[in-house]
Amino acid sequence: MTTADIMQQLASLGSETTKNTFLKHGAREPFFGVKVGDLKPIQKKLKKNHTLAMELFATGNSDAMYLAGLIADEKAMTKEDLQLWAEQAYWYMISEYTVAWVAAESPYGFELAKEWIQSDNERLATAGWATLSNLGGIKPDNELDLDYLSQLLDHVQQNIHNSPNRVRYTMNSFVIAMGAFVPALTDKAKAVAAAIGKVEVYMGETSCKVPVALPYIEKVEKMGRHGKKKKMARC
Repeated sequence: MTTADIMQQLASLGSETTKNTFLKHGAREPFFGVKVGDLKPIQKKLKKNHTLAMELFATGNSDAMYLAGLIADEKAMTKEDLQLWAEQAYWYMISEYTVAWVAAESPYGFELAKEWIQSDNERLATAGWATLSNLGGIKPDNELDLDYLSQLLDHVQQNIHNSPNRVRYTMNSFVIAMGAFVPALTDKAKAVAAAIGKVEVYMGETSCKVPVALPYIEKVEKMGRHGKKKKMARC
């Protein structure tokens, strides 16, 4: 399939209902409004395809950009490719999912995340925090810089409530990820979660809520899933 073929298929799968939902969450034109579930059969057919992924992302169409992340070959992505994607990600489904997933699975995830979280660009910063959360979820603890991640937990405790809107959300998710996936940091993450309490984030004209970190981590522990790593960041 060519990029043109895929765009035509995406157009046929779009719906006004899904489009309106995405608009409330922050999407903007151009996009068709394709449900994520409807992208999965296309992903399965295309498998990993670096060229198509780069072309789809470059369209600027949100549906195509999300699909690009699903079929991206993390081993073929360069640091420059990932930086470009992060800079062009204009709403959270692209910056916090597409970009963060592929970055975490690539060889450059940790390096780039450290840079991105320092950015004044809210989307870059959220991509960085989300990448770190994903790294905690897929990398064995002995492959993580635990001292650095511990320092970031301190940073979150001190700064989360004064940070930009979606940065607050991804910082909160980072605390949850460290508590749920990284046993060496669970106790500290729970202490930080208790200290920060409920985090206020404007979620647009939606009914979505921000998870409270401490009960979330404790729920993972009770379910026996604490410390269980995922095979891949993308889902």
